[in-house]
Amino acid sequence: MILRSLRRGGAALALAVAIPVVPLAALAADPAAVSFSHKDWALQCDNTRACSAVGYQAESGDSEPVSMRLTRAAGPDTAVQIDLQVYSEKASPGALQFTAGRFRLSGLDGNSPQVPAAQVPRLLQELLRSEEAIVTAGKDRWVLSLAGTNAVLLKMDEVQGRLNTPGALVRKGTQPESAVPPAVPAPVVKSVKPVPARKADAPLAGPLLAAVGRAGLDGQCNGGPPDASDVKVHRLTDRKLLLEVPCGMGAYNFSSILFMANDRPPHQPRLLDDVDGEFDPATGEVRSAMKGRGIGDCWWMRTWRFDGKGFVLTGEQGDNMCRGFPGGAWQLPVYVTR
Repeated sequence: MILRSLRRGGAALALAVAIPVVPLAALAADPAAVSFSHKDWALQCDNTRACSAVGYQAESGDSEPVSMRLTRAAGPDTAVQIDLQVYSEKASPGALQFTAGRFRLSGLDGNSPQVPAAQVPRLLQELLRSEEAIVTAGKDRWVLSLAGTNAVLLKMDEVQGRLNTPGALVRKGTQPESAVPPAVPAPVVKSVKPVPARKADAPLAGPLLAAVGRAGLDGQCNGGPPDASDVKVHRLTDRKLLLEVPCGMGAYNFSSILFMANDRPPHQPRLLDDVDGEFDPATGEVRSAMKGRGIGDCWWMRTWRFDGKGFVLTGEQGDNMCRGFPGGAWQLPVYVTR
């Protein structure tokens, strides 16, 4: 049973909390992504200064997987949304009850995923001063650790420039909300669709791999050298090809390295640094997905798009806290584009 934000079907259920907030002061114009963790909570802010804070059950406890995510866009007057997710191998419950300190919400099902705005301030207060929150459904019980909540939400306030303002989540003050810096616009990426493949492209796998040579793969691939039959050739433009070489094999992860090359001799293959994964010729996108451990309860994903000359990073997301959710509980944005 998995309960996810604003999603029905099977075990889907969510607690979405809208928290109206206010403005703050200026930070760097082009911030890098920020990651931070403390105890059972972690923070991920992306390149637009939007932030996601997530907490889980205590790693040393015996609770089945439970997680809470607080998300907030940058800028003045932005709201906080809170999503709750639980997992169990048992049948899906009809309703959840959430308790944190003196705060209690009952009947949380797919028909009422949002907490009334009037109750939100009380909920936040209890999250910040309690040690744990309890989620129940009949006889089923999950324990959400709140250890690290204060530190992580304080860091969120700092990254978004909200410290000492009325809209801060932790360290409130009297500085004007108008000082909160606005969101940084997401970079615009030009995406170019590759031209259709030609019959003569696939047979170039051998010559292109030979042009790369053993030296070109040295330090890149584990195991023996790849065979030409395992290599994929994709056409990008009238004269440029992409060579996809399966190159990394681990216990539960697999990756390919990519070369751009001329379709005629001299092929001059060039390794694409920091770009790896599978290429989709229909979209011109390269996708990479790596899981943190075998059961797949934490993932890291990146995407790139062909822009006519090379490949540009278009997205990065993940969650490094591996806490028992099959497939991962959340994908937290690290880098976003338009």
